[in-house]
Amino acid sequence: MEDFFKGKSGQYFTPREIVNFAIKMMDIKNDDLVLDPACGSGGFLLHALDEVRHQANEYYPQKDGQEETAEHKMYWHTFAQNNLFGIEINDSIARVAKMNMIIHDDGHTNVIGFDALEDIDKMNRKNTGFDRDRFDVIVTNPPFGANVKASEHPYLKKFELGKKKNKDGKDKNMKNQKTEILFIERCIDFLKPGVGKMAIVLPDGILTNSSLQYVRDFLMEKTQILAVVSLPQFAFTHFGAGVKSSLVFVRKKADNEKLGKYPIFMAIAEHIGYDAAGRKDPKNDLSKICEEFKKFKSKNNF
Repeated sequence: MEDFFKGKSGQYFTPREIVNFAIKMMDIKNDDLVLDPACGSGGFLLHALDEVRHQANEYYPQKDGQEETAEHKMYWHTFAQNNLFGIEINDSIARVAKMNMIIHDDGHTNVIGFDALEDIDKMNRKNTGFDRDRFDVIVTNPPFGANVKASEHPYLKKFELGKKKNKDGKDKNMKNQKTEILFIERCIDFLKPGVGKMAIVLPDGILTNSSLQYVRDFLMEKTQILAVVSLPQFAFTHFGAGVKSSLVFVRKKADNEKLGKYPIFMAIAEHIGYDAAGRKDPKNDLSKICEEFKKFKSKNNF
């Protein structure tokens, strides 16, 4: 368990400021189906619920001391019970997520302890809510750096990103692949075609390394890239990971959808509400970036 919290399995807990920012950028509504396929203790899901509760407060305002109205409760409680889904490979952490959600009056029954990269049909036998092309919103910080080996996980050969072209242009099964790369494909599998949107934390190497061009090609073939927000080097240092990362926001294309040239929102966050030691920092660029992204979406009819 100690190794898990230190990130030795490639998994790290995401700082609250980054979780909150990702959720705000996604513009979640109470009828959205929301998934985190690497949910850890449930941070993204709980912030999604918090966002919908805030909406309930706006739509059905209550005076101090007034009992909650049926409309107010229905707005957020149905979302909590039916619309939040999480997958966590570590059973101990999955139990923490379930307890977290029970405490927050959430739908803990839709959190499962399972390998999100495993065959989706197997997952469905555990909980029928997990299906391809089903989710409106995915928010996730997948495990970085760990290798999925074909010798240990036969499912690797089922992934498009578990194959590479050889010199003859034919697909060749890879012997291993990084977890974060496979999570890109799996998240896209889960999103609704045409409308499903995702916020995912990715190491910058995926966005810049020439050897990973095939991953970027896959991402651009399957999705419309809405925004890329570069996070500072220290964003995850205090939490056990020193990998330079960015938040990438995409929309899954519809079947046979073709896009011409389109604008992509780009931003660099230098201040994110805490410093390299994890101490609070009054400077935070993330709220301003979120405001600018909303203007960008409006201007470009996203």
